[in-house]
Amino acid sequence: MESSTMKKLWQKLIKPSSKYPILALVLVGIGITLAGTVVVHKGFELTSTNEFCTSCHTMQQNFEEYKETVHFQNASGVQAGCVDCHQPKDFPGKVFRKLEAAKDLYHHFVTGKIDTPEKFEEHRLEMAQTVWNRMSGQNSKTCKSCHSYDDMDHSKQSAQAAFEMKKAAAEDMNCIECHKGIAHELPNMAGGFQKDFQELQATAQSQGATAEVLYSLGEKNLYAAADTSGTVSGNLLPASEVSVLERKDDMLKVRIDGWLEKAGRGRVLTEYMGKRVFKATIRGDVKATETLIEEQTDSTTDIVWQHVSVEAWITAEDMIDDIQPIWNYAEDMYGSTCTACHAAPTPDHFGANGWIASLNAMSAYYRLSKTEERTLLKYLQNHANDTGGAGAH
Repeated sequence: MESSTMKKLWQKLIKPSSKYPILALVLVGIGITLAGTVVVHKGFELTSTNEFCTSCHTMQQNFEEYKETVHFQNASGVQAGCVDCHQPKDFPGKVFRKLEAAKDLYHHFVTGKIDTPEKFEEHRLEMAQTVWNRMSGQNSKTCKSCHSYDDMDHSKQSAQAAFEMKKAAAEDMNCIECHKGIAHELPNMAGGFQKDFQELQATAQSQGATAEVLYSLGEKNLYAAADTSGTVSGNLLPASEVSVLERKDDMLKVRIDGWLEKAGRGRVLTEYMGKRVFKATIRGDVKATETLIEEQTDSTTDIVWQHVSVEAWITAEDMIDDIQPIWNYAEDMYGSTCTACHAAPTPDHFGANGWIASLNAMSAYYRLSKTEERTLLKYLQNHANDTGGAGAH
């Protein structure tokens, strides 16, 4: 019975109608197709205006930021609207982006995820990274629909801009690598890596500093005895290795190995001979424990260096048994801080000493605490081109 019904239905679908001529059916089909095309076209047109995109109050803050940028108002009077950046020009890209935008409506009408300025700021980084990832995945094709590498006249650019754009063109670089924050305020990039640091602290606490070799998450005071009320006789810097010699309550007696410049005052321990990768500062009673391991002359400078070890007491908190999680955290910090505005060089682009000047030159453009800055510098120096390069540590 069921088979017979399906057969009759199929015959009605494939056989011409006995009631209407074939031409009429064709014309009806064409009419429906045309009407559908017009509806879809008008739908795209109406939902692709700045007015529509900013009709939700949750987008007003974004819109006000955009109005202060060159994409909204400029000398040539050519305005790039919301969809010029956020919606591809090709039809499949438009359709896919409209479907993606359904989740925005869900959050607007159901969850209220960003319905206050405070919530907007809380999620700004997350939203920005979503857009940056989308643009990266499309090789910034919405940007390049207006800004073509082939059509750029480098003679009309500043010398620095021309230099950078020629390199970018040669690599067909993603525009978003260098031009984040071009239409909206940059988010506070610290949220992600600061959360990573809190997770590192939780890991260190769960480990309880029981390993024989440990690494410091932050800067720590050095004491000559297991008593934090005593005189501070130096400092252990972030991401520095120590060997545990003794434990007493919540204190650790550790050995710190490093290099000292013989002709200097002998207070700064470095990770390597001849490189300013700082490990610890020592003085007083901790300096008095210094033991010479070896002495070498740096052939490039003829400076004599001494490889030494000292003993000191530190608190057990914020000491972790593996350096790699610290490097992962620092790598995230580097990505969040230094690639927020431009394509930052890889760690092995400079030598260990070169990174000091490079990071100092950019210090006015990022917001890091002293401990965060020292950890970042230590990561870059330990992965520099004269300490083994990226991935060597």
